[in-house]
Amino acid sequence: MIRNFFKIAWRNILKHKAFSLINIFGLSIGLACFLLIVMYVTDELSFDKFHDKADRIYRVHSNIIFGGSEMKIGVCSDPMGATLAKDYPEVEQFTRIYNSNGSKQIKKGSEYITEVAVAHADSTFFEVFSFNALYGQLQQALNEPNTVVVSESIAEKYFGRKDVVGETIETNESRNNLFKITAVIKDMPRNSHFRFGLIFSMDNVEYDFGNFLSHNFYTYLLLKPGADPGAFKQHFKEVIQKYVLPQAGNLMQIKSMDEFEKAGNKLEYSLMPITDIHLKSDRFPELAPVGNLRYVYIFGAVAFFILLLACVNFINLSTANSGGRAKEIGIRKVLGSEKSALVGQFLSESILTSVISTIFALLLVWAFLGLFNDVAAKELAMFDLLKPVPLFFIALLSVVTGLVAGSYPAFYIAAFQPIAALKGRLKLSSGKSYFRNGLVVFQFSTAIVLIIGTVVVYKQLSFIRNKNLGYNKEQVLLVDDTYVLGNNFEAFKKSLNSMKGVVATSSAGFLPVSSSARSDNTYSTEAAMRSDNSFNMQSWRVDYEYFSVLGMEIVQGRAFSREFGTDSAAMIINEACAAMLGGGNVLGRKLYTSSDGRGLDQFYTVIGVVKNFNFESLRQQVGPLCMRLGNANWTTAIKVQTDDVPGLVSGIEKTFRSMASGKPFSYRFLDESFEEMYRTEQRIGKLALTFSVLAIFIACLGLFGLATYMAQQRIKEIGIRKVLGATVFNIVQMLSSDFVKLVAFSAIISFPIAWMAMNRWLQDFAYRTTLNWWVFALAGIIGLFIAIATISFQAIKAALANPVKSLRTE
Repeated sequence: MIRNFFKIAWRNILKHKAFSLINIFGLSIGLACFLLIVMYVTDELSFDKFHDKADRIYRVHSNIIFGGSEMKIGVCSDPMGATLAKDYPEVEQFTRIYNSNGSKQIKKGSEYITEVAVAHADSTFFEVFSFNALYGQLQQALNEPNTVVVSESIAEKYFGRKDVVGETIETNESRNNLFKITAVIKDMPRNSHFRFGLIFSMDNVEYDFGNFLSHNFYTYLLLKPGADPGAFKQHFKEVIQKYVLPQAGNLMQIKSMDEFEKAGNKLEYSLMPITDIHLKSDRFPELAPVGNLRYVYIFGAVAFFILLLACVNFINLSTANSGGRAKEIGIRKVLGSEKSALVGQFLSESILTSVISTIFALLLVWAFLGLFNDVAAKELAMFDLLKPVPLFFIALLSVVTGLVAGSYPAFYIAAFQPIAALKGRLKLSSGKSYFRNGLVVFQFSTAIVLIIGTVVVYKQLSFIRNKNLGYNKEQVLLVDDTYVLGNNFEAFKKSLNSMKGVVATSSAGFLPVSSSARSDNTYSTEAAMRSDNSFNMQSWRVDYEYFSVLGMEIVQGRAFSREFGTDSAAMIINEACAAMLGGGNVLGRKLYTSSDGRGLDQFYTVIGVVKNFNFESLRQQVGPLCMRLGNANWTTAIKVQTDDVPGLVSGIEKTFRSMASGKPFSYRFLDESFEEMYRTEQRIGKLALTFSVLAIFIACLGLFGLATYMAQQRIKEIGIRKVLGATVFNIVQMLSSDFVKLVAFSAIISFPIAWMAMNRWLQDFAYRTTLNWWVFALAGIIGLFIAIATISFQAIKAALANPVKSLRTE
């Protein structure tokens, strides 16, 4: 019987080609979108779960509020891991990662190549994390200084083969620049928050170790089986009291944490499971770009609703086609078919349609996966869907989708009365069916919410691009790694300043973009540091030209000048810092700090106040910042004014290579680095736009089906109205009015939902656009216009039909 069901189903699909094509096409798009989003969501949720002991690995985070300045960072002090492992038996092992420099230059032949996927790690790194060795022994790989573990890609890149254990690589470091390769690992999985190609021994880090007050190391704990991380976090209070406070007491007058906290300060440490880092970490800095759990929820919901829209579309089209099969149902019932058999027949048709749609959906996924990867910044592979477990769920999805989409039409059509169907007097339910109207409202409510979401995302991106940031990011060329010029750096700047098209140059290792270097220091308003007179703030080293190159405004005092020899002991602060000092005229104020974290041995005099500028993402408020004269020549900023940018860049590269032979030349523009901070939002905007268009298209297919159904049900009414003098416009208006009301009702439902969702999304930004009324009005108008355009074809077709033909059976 089942075989017969599917045989008849196939014949019906071939018989009603246009209807079947529209149904399959709509369902294919819905399923393809669903599969792509599920691949995206699954990948996001899989990060770092491949480690054998992933359920016991935690990273130590630091939460610091000091002097009104808050820091939530993913690093802690260098002795923290060893201290916890020594004092608390719950810790099975610990490891640290040091990533301060962010890049190294590796020699290949006579040239150097900049590698950014580098880090220094403890010898215990491979005891905590699970990475596969191709060659060498990982357990002892980093036990000695001047050793390095490389990935297979790095081995191939520099040696042309993978078995390179025992080989030596050379870096551009002034000393200890030769490293022996002790192991080769497989390339780290793409779903890892580590992206290292070279892992150097921690013994080669030049650092003042043993300082509990300096936070620069990513520290991971491997807890023993059964250890309670929630209970373990209580130990941090003991560590602070036993180790941190004594060191803090050498720097400032502090007796207890109660005294520290009464002044409005806070120091606490927390644990985050390694599997939560990618989606839940809001820390700076991070080893790799992180995701956002909220976006996973959003896209998961979008996937569900798009698939549901496709099912609704199937229902509407099936009910629209039901009138054409009334006589078939009547004959089959007269010949003895039971309702259950008819239901089985129509469910077979919907399941077969769903299976065919799934096959086409897989082809669509294969065709557009590359484009989806580009937009979503992923490396998803079609092979991921063709494994046994995913294929099983896809097959199950196909059947379930067919059952969900076909249930209502199957029971609805199978309920036809045979006599009425055979006499042509079948009275189908009226066009005001609450169920079908509800489906249309659901479809357009979903579509309008997606439209509003897309508009708001692009509106926020436009706000970010056009906001006055307090500095000029346009026409600023950045040349990276200029520290390799050594003693030629000043000569390099002088040569650049003589070039046509160069306005000014500055050594600018510290820049107002999140990918730039960051340096926090503690300052006191008095020579004796206490909890109530001290605070943390960003501390940047800049040169004399920094403010003019970046177009920053000095609102009080002056910028650094070579005419003042005392400027080496001066500082310029931003307005946020000035406000912390009490506001008003802060020129001449002294701020005290420590050069080694063990006592106040330096002070700087405020000579100027720079207007607040956004040096972090617009998600954060502008915090306190000071600038001091110093050397930060690892990046050079060049203010340019020319129409021949390629020619100028070529000239700069030529000059660079003449002064740093064999060293790599790389450049970027400041506005591009600024845009990079919001790459996630840009990707979200593109994905939202794509899925909005597809959701609207699917909704229109359903609306087209319902319009067809309505015109079919009212064909005789239309004929009578035309005989009595109704115009084509009157008929179109009559058929369209009900749908216009449904779209209007959809807008009323969708507006508050969209407002709540997008208002919550905008809360992520300290500086954000407003949710204007016109955004909602525009979405409603777009939805209405699309609905009318979809309906008009069927309405006009019905209005132009010959009334004699429609009334001849009466």
